[in-house]
Amino acid sequence: MFLIREANPSDLDQLTAVARYLDTVNLPNDPQVLARILDLSRRSFDGSVPVFEREYIFVLEDSENHRLVGTSMVHAQHGTRKAPHIFFEVLVDERYSETLDRHFVHQCLRIGYNYNGPTEIGGLIVVPEYRGRPEGLGKLLSYVRFLYIGLHRDRFRDEVLSELLPPLEPDGTSKLWEHLGRHFTGLSYQEADRLSKDNKEFIRTLFPQGLIYKALLPDDVQAAIGVVGAQTRGVEKMLRAIGLTYADRIDPFDGGPHFHARTDEVTLVRATRRARIVAAEAEDGKPAIVSVERDEAPHFLAISTRASGTGEVALPEAARKALGVGPGDEVGFVYL
Repeated sequence: MFLIREANPSDLDQLTAVARYLDTVNLPNDPQVLARILDLSRRSFDGSVPVFEREYIFVLEDSENHRLVGTSMVHAQHGTRKAPHIFFEVLVDERYSETLDRHFVHQCLRIGYNYNGPTEIGGLIVVPEYRGRPEGLGKLLSYVRFLYIGLHRDRFRDEVLSELLPPLEPDGTSKLWEHLGRHFTGLSYQEADRLSKDNKEFIRTLFPQGLIYKALLPDDVQAAIGVVGAQTRGVEKMLRAIGLTYADRIDPFDGGPHFHARTDEVTLVRATRRARIVAAEAEDGKPAIVSVERDEAPHFLAISTRASGTGEVALPEAARKALGVGPGDEVGFVYL
């Protein structure tokens, strides 16, 4: 059975092994940084961090082999006055010459800032040998975040955002950065990406503030802007299925598209419920994610199972045992 629970500091070694398959700002292949991220996640789940400063890390555990095989995360708010959410707005500039009788529609980029930002979901990764399994582990890791948001709606913003990775070069660099960002900062893609985690001042002061016409960029760079990379097309499909759409915004470093939705309009958030467990077996149950929360660690534990009912929920015996619940106990759940 696969369990999803909140991460804790003792997961550092295994989380580092998972992070090497992603190695992004949210989940870097750096034990020292990951240790700080894990500590913040622990304090977020136990409520000792201000609400909108919380960052929650969920881990997927193969309970039979006692191995972490995936992770995902939620940032309660991505974008503050101290560290704004920064993006390129993708917009259109139309031009017409009466003299030449010529009309042009130019796609442009313009830097934008959000100082009271949305909730961000990110850091989704399943290790290669566990991908493509019939349990749908990537979907489980992705969707459990929306269950958690639905159970604690007041802890999250009214917009939810996901920044998807675009096609990158074999060495991990970005064509957009090499033809744009590097010229204005003198930094490599990796240097700028890491620095921006804690310090965005250089973007505000060094990036051009006016319109940047895509036509001035090489054709292959234009073609990569706002495109979802092969490694994240599955994520795009899952997000579209629950109501997120392209926001006409991209990452200013790599050109990856931003997907968003009103939080209350995400289907899984709307469908999340709390209910009491009943003793009956879940005959003819429907696929669901079911979770339990406790005062002691693990504060949050979830599984994929079959369930039936609404006001009261019946679960298979194995699911009740995995969650440590019995008749009368409260669970959170969402039908898939």
